[in-house]
Amino acid sequence: MFEKNQEYPLAPANGHHRSDEEAAPPSSKELKRKKRIKCAVYVAVLAVFQAGIILLLALTVLKIRTPKLRLGTLTIESMQTETSGLPSFNMRFNAQVKVKNTNFGHYKFDAGNVTFLYQGVTIGQAMVPKARAKARSTKKVDVAVELNSASLPSTENLGSELDSNVLTLNSQAKLSGEVELLKVIKKNKSAQMNCTITFNVSTKMLQNLSCK
Repeated sequence: MFEKNQEYPLAPANGHHRSDEEAAPPSSKELKRKKRIKCAVYVAVLAVFQAGIILLLALTVLKIRTPKLRLGTLTIESMQTETSGLPSFNMRFNAQVKVKNTNFGHYKFDAGNVTFLYQGVTIGQAMVPKARAKARSTKKVDVAVELNSASLPSTENLGSELDSNVLTLNSQAKLSGEVELLKVIKKNKSAQMNCTITFNVSTKMLQNLSCK
């Protein structure tokens, strides 16, 4: 007779038999494939990061801007005006010429002249010597200025202006130079200015100074 209590192997609870492939750890090919994907992701992230750094440098450090040229403080030493006879003026003052360099490299500029005009006629000049404005700094140069109305072809308008106790002059200048970045990149740049200067004749003081 057969025994009633026969032993049978236990089946999985879900009724599914796991194959040897499912039970085995990932193959070496699968691991290599995942490593290659990770490397590709890292390379892509690094490339994007480097591109961002290069773009940032191009927009800031490596971008060469034109330096700004302006008149700064102006101190009057003497001023004489005549309105009773032939209208005239004669004055001396010290002016500060400012070269503002916003670049990340030096700006070396040659000597140049600041020209002062009355109604388009040159009445005097001052020389700015050759110099260098350091990176992201302002070079300040003091110049002595002497002006008079002797070269004016007509003083008709000058008389009425002096009677109103106001004298308006213009000042123009251009400095040619070179911006140097990292001792490799060099580019020629010219700084220019056009200023309007207003003096109060009665107080013999500067009333207004506007440059562009």
